[in-house]
Amino acid sequence: MSQHPGSRSGSHPADVLVRLSDSGSTVADPAEDVRGRRVVDSAGAELGTVDDLLVDRDEKHVRLLRLEHGGILGIGAEVSFVPVEAVTGVGDEEVRVDLDRERLAGAPRYDPDLADQSDFYGSLYGYYGYAPFWGPGYVAGPWPGHFGTP
Repeated sequence: MSQHPGSRSGSHPADVLVRLSDSGSTVADPAEDVRGRRVVDSAGAELGTVDDLLVDRDEKHVRLLRLEHGGILGIGAEVSFVPVEAVTGVGDEEVRVDLDRERLAGAPRYDPDLADQSDFYGSLYGYYGYAPFWGPGYVAGPWPGHFGTP
């Protein structure tokens, strides 16, 4: 049985995901580097800013947007993660996602002190209703999000 790209039996997402800013790599197409862009819902309401991208270092794909929201000038800001499958459009200054502020606020919270983040990533994909990239039935979203090496 062949595996769908992104599907891996026996691997955990925490083993392959790394922040793009920590990877030494860049987004293959600079126009697709959405870091620093505003994130808005389908009605145009601002949800936050893309602070970083979580990338699959093995398959060279962006998997999650790391959003910073709330706070003032980054102080007191919260961090949330959104699967790239929620991205419905990318413009020069913003990223549109198929969720609203309430949905984002209710998402599972990331705890950087947990040694094993696999449960967090599984609950995150489940919460948003997307098949996880490491499981069967995964279909990549419309935003390509490939990255390469420097």
